[in-house]
Amino acid sequence: MPIDPTVAVGADLGERTFSWGASDVLLYHLGVGAGTRDGDHVDPGALRWTFDGPDLQVLPSFGVVAPTFHETDPPPLDLPGCDIQLSQVVHGSQSVAVHGPLPTSGTATISTTLTDVWDKGKAAVIWQEGVARDESGSALWTVRSSIFVRGEGGFGGERGSATPVEVPQTAPDCDVTCTVTPQQALLYRLCGDRNPLHADPAFARAAGFPAPILHGLCTYGIVLRELTDALLDGDASRVTSYAARFAGVVFPGETLRVRGWRTGDDRVVASATVVGGERDGSPALADVEVGVRG
Repeated sequence: MPIDPTVAVGADLGERTFSWGASDVLLYHLGVGAGTRDGDHVDPGALRWTFDGPDLQVLPSFGVVAPTFHETDPPPLDLPGCDIQLSQVVHGSQSVAVHGPLPTSGTATISTTLTDVWDKGKAAVIWQEGVARDESGSALWTVRSSIFVRGEGGFGGERGSATPVEVPQTAPDCDVTCTVTPQQALLYRLCGDRNPLHADPAFARAAGFPAPILHGLCTYGIVLRELTDALLDGDASRVTSYAARFAGVVFPGETLRVRGWRTGDDRVVASATVVGGERDGSPALADVEVGVRG
């Protein structure tokens, strides 16, 4: 049986201790498109993402990738009770909740658990949650993610449910575009995700795509950075949480359109789609929600 929920659900995936520094933060920000607009190299606001000076800040989505940032192998899938292959898997959703502004360098330990396995009939959805703590034991951030495993449903498990995030039927408070560079996936893979789906054309074709696709987590980071710049005065410390569902693929060289709505003093909702070309209007991220401080 490829997936056995009686083994998987509640399984302890152990702990991982990791460290990061300003160079890692800078590479991550460049990987999610910071500094690509004309004039960003002299713009004080843009340089808060790309220059290791006193104003350097950390985009909260960095916490999602920090534990595996220095990995050079494709991500392992040795999950208890789950006999699955990398070519079957796409990222389903991702969230991060931060307990304060993330430091530009540090050491932490993350503890991760498999929390749910959903049976969608033709696919399975596997959820895991991790809590990162600093050396004193204080929580820094919590991550929760799901992967969508094609061809592994039908095992009789719970179907699961989710509440969609509705965007207002009014003009957005921001409507911005960001061009994904042709080498974006090749740069972002240096942030610890060497899945060949994002670099190897033959692997991508075998997985059913015409060409390598952008990492979902790269799109995830791009959208949060754009929303932070457009609606939060570029201040990453105001973000308390960020969640999104991966609704479609993005190819390097395409352009993303990000629309965001303030729905209160402590919340922004948004959508992200491809704009222009043959795939104009294709969804990229859905159910986007940002928790806001102040």
